[in-house]
Amino acid sequence: MTLGEPRRFLESRSALTIHNIFMDPVQTQLPLNVPAEVLATLVEIGEEINSSLDLDEVLRKTAALVKRLIDYEIFSVLLVDESMHRLYHRFTIGYGEEGGKDWVIPMGQGITGTAAATGRAVRVPDAREDPRYINIIDSVRSEMVIPLMVKGQAIGVLDIQSTQVDYFTRDQQSVLTLMASRLAIAIENARLFERVRSQADTLLVLNEVGREANSILAVEELLRRAAELVKRVIDYQILGILMYDEAAKVFRHRVDVKYGQSAQGKSRVTPHEGIVGAAIATELPVRVPDVTLDPRYIMVNPETRSELAIPMLHQGRVVGVLDLESPQVNYFTEEHVQTLTLLAAHLAVSLENARLYEKLAKDEARMERELTAAQRLQTALLRPVPDTDYGLDITARIHSAREVCGDLYDFLAYGTQQLGIALGDVSGKGSAAALYGAVATGILRSLSPHKLQPAELLRQLNQLVCDRRVEGRYMTICFATWQKGRRKLRLANAGQTQPLLWKDGHVEQIKLTGFPIGIFDDATYEEWSVRLNSGDILLFFSDGLTEAANREGKFFGTTRIKDLLAANSHMNSGELADRLLEEVEKFTQGGAITDDRTLVVMKVK
Repeated sequence: MTLGEPRRFLESRSALTIHNIFMDPVQTQLPLNVPAEVLATLVEIGEEINSSLDLDEVLRKTAALVKRLIDYEIFSVLLVDESMHRLYHRFTIGYGEEGGKDWVIPMGQGITGTAAATGRAVRVPDAREDPRYINIIDSVRSEMVIPLMVKGQAIGVLDIQSTQVDYFTRDQQSVLTLMASRLAIAIENARLFERVRSQADTLLVLNEVGREANSILAVEELLRRAAELVKRVIDYQILGILMYDEAAKVFRHRVDVKYGQSAQGKSRVTPHEGIVGAAIATELPVRVPDVTLDPRYIMVNPETRSELAIPMLHQGRVVGVLDLESPQVNYFTEEHVQTLTLLAAHLAVSLENARLYEKLAKDEARMERELTAAQRLQTALLRPVPDTDYGLDITARIHSAREVCGDLYDFLAYGTQQLGIALGDVSGKGSAAALYGAVATGILRSLSPHKLQPAELLRQLNQLVCDRRVEGRYMTICFATWQKGRRKLRLANAGQTQPLLWKDGHVEQIKLTGFPIGIFDDATYEEWSVRLNSGDILLFFSDGLTEAANREGKFFGTTRIKDLLAANSHMNSGELADRLLEEVEKFTQGGAITDDRTLVVMKVK
């Protein structure tokens, strides 16, 4: 509707209908003898401000439409910052390009603060005679402030000012109060939408940050990049990243940034020392609104007023701390805590991966003269059979063809009721294959917190490995999850030897196939599931067993493994694993191992 159509509008709707469109349960009455143009504009305002969820657009439209009713010179909307108990300018007209935007008004102070605190409109005929007036522009003489109320609570104020004395009328106050009730709801809806959209944007950023962090395998580079990544989710002023020094049993500052520049922070922090120590000791975020009131605070930066310490946890231990400081009191919010906790989890895994990768890279440089040491290192990286009772009797074995091995197995704990089991084989042999396998294992473990089922885990593992593709290298892997309560097994295969299942008195080969990891970016995988009973056995094994050859050049083959599994199904997992490897050794008549022999035996209790 346009301003030129009020008469036609009034013919179709009564003044009572117009009143009902605007009225909320507040004590507001329309002034008598309201001109038709005013009524028409009020209806248009109601329609316009509720037609958008963009807060800036809502406020722009409001300013333009109010201008039709009251020819103001200065217009502003101030919103309440509940955490700081103050008002800040969200939208202004007439203050000049920069003026007013950085002003904040404590609740209860000034004319705007009074209206927000009392929830009542304030009309000042001459600002020079009102002691509450805060002089921002000298030429202002009269002011009218209308609180924006939602459910009896002021969320902000609408403030208009004039250079003329006693410019605003009681009727204008009534009309503006009526309009403000609708504007408040529109603002609250827009702010809610803005908050939801912001949360969605934050999740997208966190996902991107996680992928980027996982692609960096140098600790120092990752630490520097971490400072930049944190800046993307929170605009900090001072940041410290501390990493655990296992030898000294302290947390050392590895990165310090102060107002965008590298700085020298406190060299080290022990657990239980200061706010950072509290986060380490409790393994929980610590948010301090005002450090001057917290006895734990140790002053390093004199300008600091609030602090937030987020522990970086990996496999149940604190590996580092994100420590943020601000010169503003109560700067950090619960949303900051939630966002940075998610980011810290990503960084903890990435830092552990980077630390593992750097360690292996250094060892490769010495591998020719320290192969025995490298073998011990690789053995240490292999995760032992879990102590938690998952209702399974599990044994894992590796016989390496060389000092270091290209085969791998791993166990991913998805809590106390679900376990992930993996067996893989990297192309090639020697130190390069071992290093590739270690990186793949690190990536596999970084996916563990997501508790992915087999097909999806292999898909994401393949994408992450392809992101750092090494020419001529790939890996085959079989991955299964076991759910104790439901006794359900799920399995997917990426080119690995097909496992065998002993069930109901016979052996079958689980015929699942799939592309190896690290070849095609968009590979997907099939998933197979089955319920297992007591005594059922699942056998994962590498091709080092089936392709073990005797002196005549014949292979041991899958059929012999099937027969051995059927004949020895009464054994426990350890006895069965040893029996299989002994028979392969006998078949090859003690010949040299030409390919790694790896197996995992899983028997349902």
